[in-house]
Amino acid sequence: MAPPASPSEKSSERGSVRSARSGSNSDPSSPEDYTAVDDTQKEVLDDEPRSILMGIVSQLSKGTDLHRVTLPTFVLEPRSMLERITDFMCHPDLIMQTHKKDDPVQRFVDVVRYFVSGWHIRPKGVKKPYNPVLGEFFRCSYTYEDGTAAFYVAEQTSHHPPISNYFFCSPENHLVIEGEVKPKSRFLGNSACTMMTGDTIIQFTNRPGEEYVLNLPNVYARGILFGTMILELGDSVQIKCEKTDLVCDLEFKVKGYFTGTYNAIGGKIRRISKPKEVLYELSGKWSDASFIKTPKSDNDVLFDANEEHIFPKTVPADDQQEPYESRRVWSKVTVAIGDNDMDTATEEKNKIELRQREKRIEREEKGEEWSPRFFKLIGEGEDPECFEFKLIHELAADPKERRKQLEDFILKSPPPHPYGTEAAS
Repeated sequence: MAPPASPSEKSSERGSVRSARSGSNSDPSSPEDYTAVDDTQKEVLDDEPRSILMGIVSQLSKGTDLHRVTLPTFVLEPRSMLERITDFMCHPDLIMQTHKKDDPVQRFVDVVRYFVSGWHIRPKGVKKPYNPVLGEFFRCSYTYEDGTAAFYVAEQTSHHPPISNYFFCSPENHLVIEGEVKPKSRFLGNSACTMMTGDTIIQFTNRPGEEYVLNLPNVYARGILFGTMILELGDSVQIKCEKTDLVCDLEFKVKGYFTGTYNAIGGKIRRISKPKEVLYELSGKWSDASFIKTPKSDNDVLFDANEEHIFPKTVPADDQQEPYESRRVWSKVTVAIGDNDMDTATEEKNKIELRQREKRIEREEKGEEWSPRFFKLIGEGEDPECFEFKLIHELAADPKERRKQLEDFILKSPPPHPYGTEAAS
């Protein structure tokens, strides 16, 4: 069994994938109040916002579903959940060369490394992204220094229950990532939990049948009623590839009252057929540096958020976006939050939600069925609300042809959905 690549070896492996926008290490149109590395996400609320939260939670019972509860705007992260998912595409060099590796164990380690890298970019304080409205979508593209490209699109395919579907593909790098997020939020007393149900599937198109299936950790907001508000990731996730007979059980550890530390992870990579045989052990922090080792070796760096380059995405300016693109849908709310004008932010958020209710009633009165633009419903039986990317079975085998297909469909296709060019708010 080969040891994981050293930091210098990993650097040389990634040399061909760099952002074409040299010198830039972030998306210039993203909010500025983000942190890439921070031990904890803490926030001390003033009396007024604390009293607002107290007023809301006083009406809730333990276990209440929070999805239908209107949260105050001061707890909102100024971007949509559909855009938040792109944080997993910020380090493409971790996985773009994986399809070339012959060792299935090393391919699996790359996937684990890529997964761990997706959590460290967070807003300051305890914030949650906007809940996308039905039909809202976010799309972007990436251009790398070696001439390769990638395309991403996410769409809110259902509102009740909330479902976000996403698709990412880098044709020349033989990489496809698709998945869904079905958040379920619960009030737990002094905490709130968002259970991130739904799976992600990673595939290397030059290796048919090799699918890496993974789920997401849950998100906890602690200290809602008293104490300091803190954001934590918790519980166990699994990364699994049946074809290569490999599985990783990874725990996102929550801090105990008197012991432990924030943002810690721990896990093991094993063979599915030999669960007692540990190939690698994982440790460290998802917010900072994480480590990998064999049972008999010393730690090697798995991922270090302090050292890694954040790749920018290309997103059209707000005034060039369609009415249902995320940044345009929420533009007035985002501006107001940036100006610290929470009254205006709340007013604009309420307008969006009211307009959505009006559209739903209008569809019901006309007997119209809403259908997604980029995804299609394929669910039946035990999973009736399952969607897939519309072009997934039509993509060309040739990377150049596939690139053109994705560029045309994701970035250039006209709006066919029932809302047409009508504004979302």
